[in-house]
Amino acid sequence: MTDRPGPLTGLRVLDLTRVLAGPTCTQMLGDMGADVIKIERPGAGDDTRGFAPPFWPGTEESAYFLGVNRNKRSVTLDIAKPEGQAVIHRLLEHCDILVENFKVGALAKYGLGWEQLKAKHPRLIYCSITGFGQTGPYAPRPGYDALIQAMGGVMSLTGEPNGSPQKVGVPVADLFAGLYGCIGILAAVNHRNSTGEGQQVDIGMLDTHVAWLANQGMNFLATGENPTRLGNQHPNISPYQEFPTKDGYIILAVGNDPTFERFCKAFGQEHLLQDERFSTNPKRVANRDLVTETLTPVMKTKTTAEWVEALEAEKIGCGPINTLKDVFADPHVQAREMVATMRHGSGAEVTVIANPVKLSATPPTLRSAPPVLGEHNEAVLSGLLGMGAEEVAALREKGVV
Repeated sequence: MTDRPGPLTGLRVLDLTRVLAGPTCTQMLGDMGADVIKIERPGAGDDTRGFAPPFWPGTEESAYFLGVNRNKRSVTLDIAKPEGQAVIHRLLEHCDILVENFKVGALAKYGLGWEQLKAKHPRLIYCSITGFGQTGPYAPRPGYDALIQAMGGVMSLTGEPNGSPQKVGVPVADLFAGLYGCIGILAAVNHRNSTGEGQQVDIGMLDTHVAWLANQGMNFLATGENPTRLGNQHPNISPYQEFPTKDGYIILAVGNDPTFERFCKAFGQEHLLQDERFSTNPKRVANRDLVTETLTPVMKTKTTAEWVEALEAEKIGCGPINTLKDVFADPHVQAREMVATMRHGSGAEVTVIANPVKLSATPPTLRSAPPVLGEHNEAVLSGLLGMGAEEVAALREKGVV
């Protein structure tokens, strides 16, 4: 861990988020140097503290919670009580950014909605992350990752051609919403630096999901035809898929015609270059089943490791299908320092997945491990807000903190 300043050092974030989309956003801000004050329910905290097993060995924290809550200070506060709301207003005097992922209108019940705060805090950047955004017919609905993956179309694209629709194996709808939220906040910070004006950043998980349909979304807009599920094949490139090898599987990614020619010449398939059905990528896509049937016995002649070595020598895209054990043992992943160890408040060491953004002058920092519930109550209430011991004790007696 380090105290080195990051590119967002000097910004303070009031974090009213929980579970995954919001905490992903605020952890990114924290990694970049922002001071993130995470508000949690007294006695319970973020829901993900209980998303277990597994718990991290030697702690009472779930692995889930530890994954998206480093570089944050935990303060317990009941915002449903007037005294808790008063503390939030005092904290906002010291904060640049508020991030929340309550249902639409929920914070307004406590006087903490954007419309209620913007006049008093004109420089405030207020980021709301919800399932469906602040407007539109679905705005009141709750948002869940699998629900958004289903409604956003990606499940219709994922899975075997004759199988059932499948969601992605990690909660990508939550993660993308959090990252888009971070992008929106940084844009708003730059705008405020120029004008002094804050604004609301409205992030809907369904919006962000539609945005990353990418080439598949564009394929539909161009043709009006729903793309079919292709398993691990690519809708626009062939061969670009998994193949069985002598001892497992490999991904073969032939991105263009010169690469396919190189593959054929290197591995005894020159005759395919004379076959019109293989001559160009559009024709290989049109004959993808034939491409698969033709190359499958070829790929079975070597082990995965042998293919990786041979294909890399020809500068042809390829890679093994790794388990997570393989991923974290991979020498490249290790060389890129994608895993880090931090000292937790319990005294145990916890291992976390590091920030992937590499900045040459102001890289992300790992300053503090994910906090124990309420770990920073005194530091924030007494230190930042200047509350006396009696005032803090009174709040504690009322169950506000």
